[in-house]
Amino acid sequence: MDMHHHNIGIWGSWQVAPEILLPLLLITYLYARQPKAAVSLRQRIFFYSGIVSALAVIVTPIGARAMDYFSLHMVQHITLMMISGPLLVLGTSNTFHPKNKFFSAATNPFISWFAYAALMIGVHLPVPHKFIMDNPWAHTYCEVGLYLVLPYFFYFNLLDRNLLNRRVSPAIAVIALFLMMVPETLTGFFIYTAPGSLYDNMYTLNDQRQGGSFMWAGSMIIDAIWMSFAVYHWIKSEEKKSQDIDAEIAAGNV
Repeated sequence: MDMHHHNIGIWGSWQVAPEILLPLLLITYLYARQPKAAVSLRQRIFFYSGIVSALAVIVTPIGARAMDYFSLHMVQHITLMMISGPLLVLGTSNTFHPKNKFFSAATNPFISWFAYAALMIGVHLPVPHKFIMDNPWAHTYCEVGLYLVLPYFFYFNLLDRNLLNRRVSPAIAVIALFLMMVPETLTGFFIYTAPGSLYDNMYTLNDQRQGGSFMWAGSMIIDAIWMSFAVYHWIKSEEKKSQDIDAEIAAGNV
């Protein structure tokens, strides 16, 4: 992936990024080959929306200039972690439940929460961030991939894929999503309110603050949407429990 297009206008900067594009196309191809009965139309819409949202911040000027402008880096970060990841989860077939130890550990509610939060905070600390920006391979082959994979693991058991088989209750899902707002919003807040450059003047102070504001306000808005989604399904699950209890009582009175 060619970065640092300083001699090209922002909106004239596009990239193919085959190291990211090809895996996404392969996943899309394998998903499209699933039998129609395996995934609903709603799930397909979620999945393809997730793929499109990822491509929108990878091959476009947002992705091409993400290493030159902190604000664009943050837009890419927020989109991949808070929009693409959850949409891909919602688009996943209900029959997808790998039994291998790695996937079980990666989607463990506690492990996935801390891994997601560590990525969220870690890549924006001055030393790691400068290393990533000074080494384009780290951004291309590590950071962007982690932006997609770790959120998928985090949201896998939190959003309404399959209430019967996921590993946390709807109530815990709401709590986990609420708690994730803390590292997300605080990261943006501290970046926005920093009195000077956090990254050795790699970006202008205005650009740094704009990126921090995107993270601060954007994460709250997006998190509120997913929390509302989780609360809705929590209510629906409680209604179903009540209906099942009523049915058992009715059956016992016959």
